[in-house]
Amino acid sequence: MDVIFEFVKLEKSEALEAFTRKKLEKLENKYDFVIKADVHFKKEDARDTNAFMCNIRLSVPGPEVFAESSEDSFEAAVARSVKDLEKQLEKRKAKMSTH
Repeated sequence: MDVIFEFVKLEKSEALEAFTRKKLEKLENKYDFVIKADVHFKKEDARDTNAFMCNIRLSVPGPEVFAESSEDSFEAAVARSVKDLEKQLEKRKAKMSTH
């Protein structure tokens, strides 16, 4: 699976990319129909504690799958987004197997 990272008004982080790739590899191993992932990181300027945003868009057969979350760290935001994606991919896999 190709993974494209975009850091919005942030410096690139190799550690964050590696962490995200590891999480996405688990999805790829379980759902072999995932083609590509677009990952965007952004930090809100607000004083809100959940200012670290991560959104992930997966290219799969049919409509794309998307998840976004705001947490108190990028790692937590990635974990939440991946968990949400896994739920969506499970539903998609069930639909695909019934056809």
